[in-house]
Amino acid sequence: MYSLCVLTQLGKVAAENIMEETRCKFWLPKKNRFCSNARLNDSSLFCGNHNRRTDGQWIPCPIDPSHSVLKENLDGHVKRCPLLKQVRSLSQQPFYHKGINAGKEDDEEELGAVTSTAVEDNVTSEMKRNAVHSMTVPEFCNLIKKIESVHALICNGICDSFKIPEACGMWIKREIDRKLPFQEKHVTQQASILGNLEEFGVLKNSVGVNQDDEKAAPAVVEFGAGRGYLTQMLADCYGTKRADRSLRQKESLTIERLRIDIEDLDLSAVESLRNVPYLAIGKHLCGPATDLALRCCLMEQYTQDNVEHCSSNNYIRDKKYMLNLGITKEEFHAISWFTSWAVDADHGLDHLDFTDSRMHLESIEKELGSGLPVGVEDIVRNMKAVERAVLGFMCKQIIDVGRLMWMKEQGLEAELVKYVPSSISPENHLLIAKLASLS
Repeated sequence: MYSLCVLTQLGKVAAENIMEETRCKFWLPKKNRFCSNARLNDSSLFCGNHNRRTDGQWIPCPIDPSHSVLKENLDGHVKRCPLLKQVRSLSQQPFYHKGINAGKEDDEEELGAVTSTAVEDNVTSEMKRNAVHSMTVPEFCNLIKKIESVHALICNGICDSFKIPEACGMWIKREIDRKLPFQEKHVTQQASILGNLEEFGVLKNSVGVNQDDEKAAPAVVEFGAGRGYLTQMLADCYGTKRADRSLRQKESLTIERLRIDIEDLDLSAVESLRNVPYLAIGKHLCGPATDLALRCCLMEQYTQDNVEHCSSNNYIRDKKYMLNLGITKEEFHAISWFTSWAVDADHGLDHLDFTDSRMHLESIEKELGSGLPVGVEDIVRNMKAVERAVLGFMCKQIIDVGRLMWMKEQGLEAELVKYVPSSISPENHLLIAKLASLS
């Protein structure tokens, strides 16, 4: 038996060595490992994603823009793209409505001017970076000063609100299904999100609440749900009739997973949600997905009053609000690019000193006084990580407050809080809102 185990282990090692030899040799620094995809062929060191491309023109696949194809091969590719069948099937669903939540420039006044994702999609991160680098040094300095001024004007009211509610005790104490993965960091975040919702009056502690009461247990729509652990905790701790994987083991729950771009999701056409009050939550929405989720929920408000709540961290982009603050479209593109800098510093620090960016302006002046030719690209390259992070967080907070103001303009009661310390997660903004009629 022992010999058999040894042989099995040796066979496993040999198999792993063979797999290593056939894997792509592209190094992924963020993951600290090589790409795990197979190489194109024996003569290539890389997979199709990382192989050096030819000089031909590469364009996004019209079926799935996440990958590109040579323009000369486009006609053949669209007929055999692996996602073609999936896209065709999805387009037949009643809740599929292409671009319904993307927004248009001509409806900004009517819907509160959430930035049009359709328009923004044409402005890539590289284009924003190039626009910043093409600024003159005085223009760049003036933009930083404007960001500081706007931040000081509107971002003082974001309060700390770290809540661990009694209702989530079973998760905090690990009195849950042992098959569920437990990571204290994520459980703490989820518990504080639910604690803030409870304090805001959206959730009720399930202790002593009749679970057959529909008002105490609305349906839940989780955007960007992943494995649905936020909804899992909500269902365990607060009780809900509708909320994957372990959730399906709850006999009282009806689960429906929709694999669809939020941009194309028409919630009013989801049969299980017709005339059903629902709770909309989202913890893993990034960039424009936040805008899309808000539109998805609030589009419903114009046709029926069944939106009970909308919650998400991360950011929204509101053109009208930015213009009212004196920020032009071009400056906004720069600000949205700066938000990526927020990850540059040590996030073990609970508080960043927002005067650090002013210190950098002083260092810019010193560089200019040196007599050497200095451009914005040089200045950006020489910025310290903490200086970039401070500027990035300023921009994130400005955009978050813009979302808050926009939601209030829609007649919603809304709050923006820091739901966990930055040492737990630097992405710690939580926007909670509800219809005023539910107060």
